[in-house]
Amino acid sequence: MSTQLTSAIASKFANLALDHLTREYPNKLTHSLAGPQDVQGPRALHPIFYGSYDWHSCVHGYWLILHLLARFPDLPEAGRIVAVVDRHFTEAGVAGERAYLDLPHNRGFERPYGWAWLLALSAQIDALNLPQSARWRTTFAPLTEAFVERFEEFLPKATYPLRVGTHFNMAFALALTLDFARQTSRASLESLVVETSKRWYLQDVACQAWEPAGDEFLSPSLMEAELMRRVLPSAQFITWFDAFLPALAGRQPATLFEPVTISDRSDGKIAHLDGLNLSRAWCQRALARALPADDTRRTVLNEAAELHLNRALAHVAGDYMGEHWLATFATLALEA
Repeated sequence: MSTQLTSAIASKFANLALDHLTREYPNKLTHSLAGPQDVQGPRALHPIFYGSYDWHSCVHGYWLILHLLARFPDLPEAGRIVAVVDRHFTEAGVAGERAYLDLPHNRGFERPYGWAWLLALSAQIDALNLPQSARWRTTFAPLTEAFVERFEEFLPKATYPLRVGTHFNMAFALALTLDFARQTSRASLESLVVETSKRWYLQDVACQAWEPAGDEFLSPSLMEAELMRRVLPSAQFITWFDAFLPALAGRQPATLFEPVTISDRSDGKIAHLDGLNLSRAWCQRALARALPADDTRRTVLNEAAELHLNRALAHVAGDYMGEHWLATFATLALEA
């Protein structure tokens, strides 16, 4: 039996996120200084996304609690979730975040990972059915528009993709952005993402999967395939996938089917590898679902996903270097 997201697991993950969303320190700022006026602490710089060790983890921490609440409306943490979002998603808070983004030297801030997670959070707000949803959506709109504009400016001039398995991976960012564009009926952004994905990845064949690197939390090969699953019509995707991973039925490349080893979870970079096990499981499950029912690769992928999940789920909590972000990727894997 495959491992699934349950209300008990959702409650555990919600509590983890609620414990770090408003925890200002320790904090790893990605911050450019244009002058002495920029020497400020996390909360002064980011009145909403000051917790969770870094900006992007705080963003997807909010995505996580709202996603879990949407999935399980009777979650015991529902009241706390609504309260923390209501307290932070204010016009003043959004104005402060937007002011930071609008500084000329911050145009590339959090590109592309934080950009994509901000849009994923916006899409989750858009999909909510709560009394507060409309107000949150309206209040949040200036941040949404900031990152839509950034993607629309950046993608046409980005000649090459970034294929690393860290925050700079473009396939991951485009996958989340495409989901946002479709959820919010932004046809021009959807077209741009589809065209960019095809320009970068459509001709890729015989992937060698030279991974993992020592600090990756995304599989460059599986993440690319998961993006193209979203981009291409079903029949065209299967043709592309056959050429991209032609030996997958024989569990090759072998590295994609063996969970990675984490030697020190207190090391923030090495701890990324727990996320790799989780994000691989997410991709493996989603890709299996896209294949015909009688395709033997479905079993191969689902068995690999279960192996990766079982290796990683016990380590979602325990050390703050993983605890401030891993529950998000565990949720993606459990739901895939």
